[in-house]
Amino acid sequence: MKFKKRKPDSEEISASIVEKTKTGKRWRISNPFRLYLIDLYILRKFLGTFFMATILFMAIIAMFDVTEKLDAFLIAPLKETIFDYFLSFLPYFALQLSPLFVFISVIFFTTKLADNSEIIAILSSGISFHRLLRPYLLGAAVIAALTFVADNYLIPPTNQRRIDYTNKYVRNKKVESNTNIQLKISPEVVAYIGRFEDRNKTGYRFSLYEFDGKKLISRTTAQTARYDTTKMYHWVLNDYMIRKFDGMNETISRGRTIDTIIPFEPRDFMISANDQETLTTPQLNTYIEKQKMRGVANIKAFEIEKEGRIASIAAAFILTLIGMSLSSRKVKGGMGINIGIGLGLSFSYILFSSVTSSFAISGLTTPFIAMEIPNVIYLLIGLYLYRKASKY
Repeated sequence: MKFKKRKPDSEEISASIVEKTKTGKRWRISNPFRLYLIDLYILRKFLGTFFMATILFMAIIAMFDVTEKLDAFLIAPLKETIFDYFLSFLPYFALQLSPLFVFISVIFFTTKLADNSEIIAILSSGISFHRLLRPYLLGAAVIAALTFVADNYLIPPTNQRRIDYTNKYVRNKKVESNTNIQLKISPEVVAYIGRFEDRNKTGYRFSLYEFDGKKLISRTTAQTARYDTTKMYHWVLNDYMIRKFDGMNETISRGRTIDTIIPFEPRDFMISANDQETLTTPQLNTYIEKQKMRGVANIKAFEIEKEGRIASIAAAFILTLIGMSLSSRKVKGGMGINIGIGLGLSFSYILFSSVTSSFAISGLTTPFIAMEIPNVIYLLIGLYLYRKASKY
């Protein structure tokens, strides 16, 4: 006769990680740094619920997105729609809503554990409420690590294909031209372009000034300056004139065309919406430092993007703490009330993050403070709820 292996219940799982003291009256965890069966049990439910919630929500979001952009999808080739848009859009959107998925996951499976009296059995076996939090934080650490790698290195390169697709078939938000461009190429070199057309990579009324301290030593002007995309920093000047100053002496040279290497490119001053989303974090840091040196003013979006990626790491831990504290006890109304509260808090967190980012754009505060304000406020809420839940 064959017997099936019985799945252990929550009381057996709890008892498997504790041992009796000499008196036999109290229970304690034999090794607080070891992963026990109860840790793996909660961790599996946490991560399983998180990934399942992410897949289900992404399916729903994809359906709404198809309905909204149906006209564009009918025009665009199917291959571009699938590989250039959806394979970039869905991971990007999942990353933006990961705090919501973390919160919902914790609320959902913890409420279910509480309704089945599994948490009561775990606590009754001698495991403290503080020890119970450990697998939750471990799960949050796994999600935070995945979010960090994806947000900083994996997703940004794919965003370029998504943005190019929407600019081509949905709505073009790309900046096609710019006027009165002035930026510092290096500490002693300043460039000016009267108008730049991105479609042909050509600038008109080009000037380049070179200084020695506060003294002007060279001035180059050209009717047009075309950027050669096949070579880095390669500019072709047409109808140019170069004036060099040496005290009271001046040397002038003219010509039809000259190839030059000037260390700047159109992306340094042709900044379109969502450009910051296409850069990895190392590229973002380099770009911000370079633009600050050149005196470019409109880089707040890039600084907010950088700080937002850092702040999102803490969000997984904070929302896990709040979710576990809210749903670890049985309440009248069951799972519905907890899920409703969880949705309200998680949506308010995402909304609050968007509101505080506008503070940095308007100059009321720095991007770092703007993106950390929601974390600080919701951390205080989480600590209050956790302290209250641990006393029950």
